[in-house]
Amino acid sequence: MTDNNTPQSQPVTDEESQYSVEDVIDQTTDKSYSQGQLVMRRFFRHKAAMGGLVILLFVIVISFTSIGFGPIPGWWDKDFMTPSTVQNGGAPTLKLWPFQIGEHPFGQDTIGKDYFALVMRGSQVSLFIAFTVGIIATIIGTTIGAVAGYYRGLTESLLMRTTDLFIIIPALVLAAVFGRTFGSNVPILAVMLGVISWTGLARLVRGEVLSLREREFVAAARAIGTPSGTIIRRHVLPNALGTIVVNATLLISSAILTETAISFLGFGVRPPDTSLGLLIQTYQNALTTRPWLFWWPGIFILTIALCVNFIGDGLRDAFDPRQTLD
Repeated sequence: MTDNNTPQSQPVTDEESQYSVEDVIDQTTDKSYSQGQLVMRRFFRHKAAMGGLVILLFVIVISFTSIGFGPIPGWWDKDFMTPSTVQNGGAPTLKLWPFQIGEHPFGQDTIGKDYFALVMRGSQVSLFIAFTVGIIATIIGTTIGAVAGYYRGLTESLLMRTTDLFIIIPALVLAAVFGRTFGSNVPILAVMLGVISWTGLARLVRGEVLSLREREFVAAARAIGTPSGTIIRRHVLPNALGTIVVNATLLISSAILTETAISFLGFGVRPPDTSLGLLIQTYQNALTTRPWLFWWPGIFILTIALCVNFIGDGLRDAFDPRQTLD
């Protein structure tokens, strides 16, 4: 027999469901957090992501402030284009103990250019290309994936077949062609690389949108006559933000490695400008005689790529709904 005094489970109302999704209560402090606040708290508690973020910001700041950028002067007294007398065989003057910077902390190249200035300029170019590619590829991939996943039918078929066409063409080959054509113009090269780097994100976003378009809140928005563009912008994409942000960081990391590869092959950035990949390509034969000319740009490439990947790992964990507040 059923006890009439036993409380019966009540259906969850829309307001209760909305509260459970948007707010999380910390049982130790009785504080509620919005979804955005929860993501930020998880991210800032991710030690590897915080370490990567601090190091990446340090690399960006020192790269753009040391030798200046454009018309803005820097605090370093040498530039990356002016040669000088080679001192001590061009060896680095940087010493860790006792700490000493010296006149040429990263050494000098064959004709006496300050290698610290060269590496800083290479970092500027590589970072600019990486972030430009990441932004452009994210915009294109998100747009195509969202439109294809939401509208389905002929629109989806057309957009996905176009995506497949880009996928079957080797990306490195296209990057090399664009590098050969636009290598002397860094901004155009970055845009062209972004145009070919969006395919993976487009497929991921399409999968997310295919799932989200069947949810109750989307059906409710359609029922009251909300335009499709508004539904995608205000209801669908915010719920796919985790996938978009995490993969955007991976695009940035991949872009700096792609730029390094094509510059190393001689199809990327060309003199008189430079990049980290071009520095490695130029001084690859000096690995056994003057290893600092090879290792300094290599260290910066690895540092930037690892930091971006650590940040991506932190964002992935932060957007994971299975994570809880400590």
